[in-house]
Amino acid sequence: MNTAIAHEFVKMHGLGNDFVVLDIRRSGLTLTADAVRAIADRRRGVGCDQLIVVEPPRGDNSTAWMTIYNPDGSESGACGNATRCVAWLLMGETGADRVVIETRAGLLKAETRGDRMVAVDMGPARLDWRDIPLAEARDTLHLGIGLGPLSDPVGVSMGNPHAVFFVPDVADVNLSSVGSGLEHHPLFPERANIEIVQVLGPEKLRMRVWERGAGITQACGTGACASLVAAARRGLTTRKAEVVLDGGSLFIEWLADDHVLMTGPVALAFRGTLDPSLMA
Repeated sequence: MNTAIAHEFVKMHGLGNDFVVLDIRRSGLTLTADAVRAIADRRRGVGCDQLIVVEPPRGDNSTAWMTIYNPDGSESGACGNATRCVAWLLMGETGADRVVIETRAGLLKAETRGDRMVAVDMGPARLDWRDIPLAEARDTLHLGIGLGPLSDPVGVSMGNPHAVFFVPDVADVNLSSVGSGLEHHPLFPERANIEIVQVLGPEKLRMRVWERGAGITQACGTGACASLVAAARRGLTTRKAEVVLDGGSLFIEWLADDHVLMTGPVALAFRGTLDPSLMA
């Protein structure tokens, strides 16, 4: 790796869930976990909830490959808000209304829905305990774990593991006091994203999130998808709902083929150049 080369980046966010997007399709840059942590650091680097690396497609049916890194240097399998942001960049580059993004969670199809609004097919919700994955066989509709005021979550995989807890009022839960403990619960060998969800109506949810490897974030696209699926499975909502997060609303639909469609806004904050010292 040539650390003397400066690399351009784009800072974007979806409802305050913010990303540093690095396009390495031509540079072939290799990032270490230390470099990821340095770039993601909000005081000494650029700062972000996730670092997104856009790479050449690895198959014939996609526009690009997307790798997602958490601020702690670990890799994530899926990120809905980042997918929308990268899709918007790729559509702007190609002039197309639709793109296909390749990820470790599979092929994600995205299309424009107006000015800076993007819809993404996040693929099927996976509900078997092996797919989440769990450390042992459990009924994923009632995982039977809890911490503090939270209990009895629903398990869902959206390419990454989620535990969805339903509460009377999300404002009454100190998420920072329980998030890490639940993320690292022994039931989750790959850790888990933790959602607390309040049902506001048959087509409206209020959600807050603790993301594995990142902590509390303003929004989580896969978390919003998992929350709608969990609520519909419990009979608390229909299969289509607005999910209100700390940073704004996403619109989620659990389709008849079990794929989950997510629609929401993207925003470009600024463009910049990474100092080579961040990647040393």
